Formats: sequence, C-alpha cells, structure tokens
Amino acid sequence: MAQKSRTVILAALIGNGVIALAKFIAAALSGSAAMLAEGIHSVVDTGNQGLMLLGRARGQRPPNERFPFGHGKEVYFWAFVVALSIFAVGAGISLYEGIRHLVHPAPLGDPIVSYAVLGIAIVAESLAWWYAWRTFRQAKGAMGAVQAVREAKDPTLFVVLLEDSAALLGLLVALAGITMAQATGNPVYDAAATVVIGLILGGVAAWLAVETQSLLIGEAAHPGVRAVMRKLARDTPGVQQINELATLHMGPQSVIVTLSVDFQDDLSAEQAEEAVAHINRVIKDHFPEVKRVFVEVESWPHHRAQVAADGASGS
Repeated sequence: MAQKSRTVILAALIGNGVIALAKFIAAALSGSAAMLAEGIHSVVDTGNQGLMLLGRARGQRPPNERFPFGHGKEVYFWAFVVALSIFAVGAGISLYEGIRHLVHPAPLGDPIVSYAVLGIAIVAESLAWWYAWRTFRQAKGAMGAVQAVREAKDPTLFVVLLEDSAALLGLLVALAGITMAQATGNPVYDAAATVVIGLILGGVAAWLAVETQSLLIGEAAHPGVRAVMRKLARDTPGVQQINELATLHMGPQSVIVTLSVDFQDDLSAEQAEEAVAHINRVIKDHFPEVKRVFVEVESWPHHRAQVAADGASGS
C-alpha cells in the first residue's frame, strides 16, 4: 500500500504540473479570472505533492540518538504544511482575484482555448481522481469514506484524494462561470466562479488541517487493534490482569505500545521476565507496525492509586 500511495502522488504531481501550464496559457489568452485561479490551484497541488513525497522520504529515515522513535511524524508535519499552503496560497489568491474582478469586471477574450484546456483537464483530473479513489477504497475496507479519512493513519492517500476532488469540482465551477459569462456577456459570472473556487479550496484546507492536527498531536491505534493487543497480553501465562494499554502512532507504520500489567503474586522474577518477553514478541508478531512495546509491572491497587494521583495533580 505504501508503494501505491507513492505512485498516486507521483501521478498527481506530473499531471498537475502539465495542467497548470496549460491553464496559465488559457488565462493569459482569455483574461479569465477563473482560469487564473485554476492555474494557481494546479501549481499549489503540484507543490503539495512534492511536499508529500518529501515527507514520505524523510519519515522513512531510521531512528537515531536524537530521535529514538524514528522520523515517522514527518509525514504528518508535511501534510499539515500542505493544508496551510492550500489555504494561504490557493484559497487566498483565488478569493483575492475573484473579489478584485467582481469590483472591477473586465470583458473576457476568446474562450475557445479555455474550453479546450478545461475539457482536457477535466478528463485528466477524472482519471487521477478515479485512481486515487480506487487506492483509497482498497485501504479503507468496509469503513465509510468520511470515517476512513478520520481513522486513517497515513495522510498521503486522503490528502491526494481530497485535492483531486477539489480540483475536479473547481474545474466544473470554472467551466460554468466562463460559459455563463460568455453566454450573457457579463464577466461577473467568471469572477463569481473564482470566488467559489477559493471557497472550495478553503474548505478542503480546513478539513485537512483538522485531520492532520490530530495525527500530529498523537493518535492511538484503532480500537479493534487495541482490543486484540489487550487480549494477547491478557492470555500470556502468569498475567493476572491488564491495568492499562496505551498506543501511539509515531508514523503511518510506526506504533508504540505501553502496558501496565498486574502479574500473579506467586510468579518468580524469571517467569515474569519470560512473560514480558512473550508479550513483546506476540504483539509484534501480530502487528508488524509496532516498533516498541513497554511493559510496566504494577499491581491493580497501585495502578489505580497512581491514576488518581495523576488526575489530582492535573486538575
């Protein structure tokens, strides 16, 4: 799946770069603000895909003394930068150009080039969207699309899918605006389409920012995964109960697991060590993305008292 997501990003990057050039040429020949906004949109998308590739490459660097848990969160950081760039550059410039043309409307030139570029771009973006959607659908399984975006630990797939969705919708809006402006002779429709494109980009940017923010802060593994981990630890010989299990995604394929375990009172030190080693091994065997497992030996009364003390100190 990691290779597929990289292919999706590369395909989108190349396609958007070519389409951006064509849109700018059409904007220069027609004077359409909507085409200019679409050109800016494609440039932003091209840069964003470059940032996502950068994040994937940096996130795969091995752990070192300064970063003992690896660099996996680089993917989340650069995904957040993508959201900011869509909002600041894509949405900001589109809204500025749209409002400027609403206040000072200018007649459009020959729209033939714009229609040709929009038609080609719509076909290209539709193909890119379909490929991104097919890959995303395979990754999401039985979950709904919105839930899958919220639960996803690898932002690259849903970032590209949302960008492609916004791009396709923006193209349709631009086509409608230019067509209405040409049919009525009123360039306000073109300017209004530019504002709508800016709003679309702003909405997508806000959604991406919210989703990547939670990944940056630190999301736990899926509840189903945590339930299996708890059962594996609980079924280990010598374990009396699992006081607490906590997980943290340090990257799409990097998870840290911590457990507070209450062992049976008659367990020897050697048996306890074997049990800890078994918990470590069995969790990593079932979940290859788990890189570290930390086990804290603690009786239930002591754990409960510690939780209460931590709660009191934090209040």
